Amino acid sequence: MKLVEAIGKRVDNLLQERGMTQYELSQRGGIPRSTINVIVGVKRNTTKIDTIYQIAATLGIPLKKFFDDPLFDDITD
Repeated sequence: MKLVEAIGKRVDNLLQERGMTQYELSQRGGIPRSTINVIVGVKRNTTKIDTIYQIAATLGIPLKKFFDDPLFDDITD
């Protein structure tokens, strides 16, 4: 799995775990909804680390915990 795919799945999984929508994440974190949609939908080849940090902070987890998931064990790119 590519890194951007793992990040998109991780964000989607965290939203599902919290019963939160992309819109709610956008509103709470001040992150454009289009940015969240691009990340979850894997519509670009890169994601800025500061955006990931902002998402993680809004979801109430440290950046370390965001990446501490089996999704990131077998990154191919």
